[in-house]
Parts: sequence; C-alpha cells; structure tokens
Amino acid sequence: MRQWYCTINGQQYGPADEFLFEQWIIEGRVTPETYVWSEGMDEWIRAIAVMPELFGSDATTTLSMVDPKPLGGTGGHTSNKELMRRARESLSGKWGSAVGFSFLLGVITTVISWIPFVGGMASLVTTGAFVLGGMIFYMTLVRRGRTEMGMMFKGFENFGNSLGAHLLVSLFVFLWALLLIIPGIIAAMSYSQTFFLLANDRTLGPLQAIRKSKEMMEGHKWRRFCLDWRFFGWSLLCILTLGIGFLWLTPYMFASRAMFFEDLMKSKANPDSTDREETYPQA
Repeated sequence: MRQWYCTINGQQYGPADEFLFEQWIIEGRVTPETYVWSEGMDEWIRAIAVMPELFGSDATTTLSMVDPKPLGGTGGHTSNKELMRRARESLSGKWGSAVGFSFLLGVITTVISWIPFVGGMASLVTTGAFVLGGMIFYMTLVRRGRTEMGMMFKGFENFGNSLGAHLLVSLFVFLWALLLIIPGIIAAMSYSQTFFLLANDRTLGPLQAIRKSKEMMEGHKWRRFCLDWRFFGWSLLCILTLGIGFLWLTPYMFASRAMFFEDLMKSKANPDSTDREETYPQA
C-alpha cells in the first residue's frame, strides 16, 4: 500500500497509508494547499492534485487551484533528455486522453478558422484562450493532477489576459523577426513561457507574464530551442504517415515543454523529500 508524507507549517509528517491519509483530509488536518509526497514522485505537490474528489465540489481542476508554484525561476538545470523521459512517464496510462484532447482542440480551432467571412478574426480572438487551455491541460498532466477534456475551454475564464498575451507575443516576435529570422527565434524563445505562467497564476497580466518569461529564459533560450529541435526528426516521420503520427507527437511535445517550465519553476523554498520522520499532524 502506498505511503504518504506531508508538510504542515514547516513540519513534516508521515508515513501514512492511503486510508489514514484520506482520514487526515476528511478531518481537515490535510488541506488542499498541503504539500504531499510519496515514493516514485519527482517532487512534492499539493494534496488537491492527489485526491481532488475528497475536497468536495470546490476542488476545481484549474491549474491556479491544482498546484500553483511560487514564481522563482531557480531551476532549469535538468537535461532535455531527462525532461522528455519524465514527459513520457507522465503520459503513461494517459496517452488516450492526451491524444483525444489534442485532436479535438485541433479540430475546433481549424473549424473556427474556416468559418466564412469571420474565420480569420474569430481565430485571432480565440487562439490565446485555446492555447491557455492547452497549457492548463498539460501542466495538470505533468503535475499528476486530474485532466479533463473541458480544460481546453478553461482559457476563456481568463479571456482578457489570454487575448492580450497572444496579441502582444505575436506582435513582439513579428517585430523582432523583421530584423532577420534569428532575432525572431530568440524572441520566440524568450516569450515561450508566457502562457505557462498565465496557467500557473491567473492573477498575472499579459505584460507581467511576458516580462517574467524573459527573466526566466535568461541563459535557457538555447536549451529550449534544442528541446524543440529534438522533435524535428519525429515531425518528418509524422509527415510520412500523412499526419497521423502527430496525434501522438503533439502530446509528447507539449508535455515535454510543460516539464521544461516545471524545471524552470523549481524553487529552493519547495519542501525537501529527505529526512522524513514518522510523525502525525494534530487536528
């Protein structure tokens, strides 16, 4: 049976079997915001991402509620190969839902762009919200939360910021690209974490997220470019399959990008998984 540990007010408790852990949740000893850990997990996550059904109807699966992380940017040292391995691990047992999510999202956005007369404008206005919904889905997935198809529409709950971020990022990248393609690529890498930041903290505004993305990507732009480049060969193979292979490549790529963001967001303030003692929280 799985054993759990938790941290409350800086004090570590555990181990607790699944039955006892559920009792702690029911009794209020462990709250949705409590960080927990179990053998096999890469890092500590909030309890609501482990057993969201035990916290009632208020336990939403939106990323800002599931497992928001402090804005630190002190990580970013894990190799791309390892991040891709972790992405595959997070997709294990969830390939079906991830493939279905990406396929349905692609169909919806394509249909919107094909609407006669207004398709272009409708696509411009809604793309940011759909991108944010995708980031919410994949960040929830790599954080071991409960993913749902409806997450593709979660970005519309933060429509103004998602639209602003999409327009500003597109404009900035375009302006840099006018100087030559290399500055455009560098700009795209600098702003690549904008929507992940919006998904992680919905209180951020577009310019705040863009500035934070630039700060986080200092010294990491080349590594992020190399991560995307690792999928180039796979993309060529997918073309040979008449595009069918992209159904699996797309979730793999976005899960890897989400892992890259998670690596950048690692904070020294997060609970450590060492030196665990057998103690129990008080009510």
